[in-house]
Amino acid sequence: MTRTLAVTNQKGGVGKTTTSVNLAASLAQTGQRVLLVDLDPQGNATMGSGIDKRSLTSSVYQVILGIATAGAARQKSESGGYDIIPANRELAGAEVEMVELDHRETRLKTALQGISSDYDFILLDCPPALNMLTINGLVAADAVMIPMQCEYYALEGLSDLVNTIKRVRQHLNPKLEIEGLLRTMFDPRNSLAQQVSAQLQSHFGTKVYTTVIPRNVRLAEAPSFGTPAVTLDRACKGSQAYLQLATEIIDRQTMAATNRAAGAVA
Repeated sequence: MTRTLAVTNQKGGVGKTTTSVNLAASLAQTGQRVLLVDLDPQGNATMGSGIDKRSLTSSVYQVILGIATAGAARQKSESGGYDIIPANRELAGAEVEMVELDHRETRLKTALQGISSDYDFILLDCPPALNMLTINGLVAADAVMIPMQCEYYALEGLSDLVNTIKRVRQHLNPKLEIEGLLRTMFDPRNSLAQQVSAQLQSHFGTKVYTTVIPRNVRLAEAPSFGTPAVTLDRACKGSQAYLQLATEIIDRQTMAATNRAAGAVA
């Protein structure tokens, strides 16, 4: 069964795109069939996957507006080993154009239904805003992954995001859940980071991933090569963390499937 995860946080600079690209590549390296959907007009996930956003003939913009199908817009990331529906600056205009469209909150979900069975995981790299593109991601997703730095302002932003998830669950996507909170750019020498991390674990419990993504130069360098860090330098600490995260996510899904099967038998 396909698992669709929206990687989102309205706060910028927390590692959403780095997580989306490297998690997609890590899952692919474990043999999973992965699709990454770039929902950010900046197109950073597209460029980080080795796709030139300036030369796209079709993108997620055309998919959302119904001009192109998801199958026609997807490309292969040769550097990452996964498929991607790319994005560029055209996507910024989708916000305005979607206002007059029917079912504007569900357009991505509808578009992905035709190809979802081709994949084990679909990752949605959402923009750093709680806008209509993010809402489309939340409606299309089974669950939300929230990358966040362990700092004070991150906790305030998290509260807003959790409230948005509740509203989407109530009105648009009843099955939506929080998959997990991912601590990124973590520096264990920082006492504030340690305190915020402890608060997250106390409040969210098992929703906080065991895996922690450290600050790592190779993670920052990889996009300039158009390749995920896990492909550029598999041995670096950042890559090893994302590979561990992929294993943790697969294990969680396997456990959830086992529990559902046990419940059905009971």
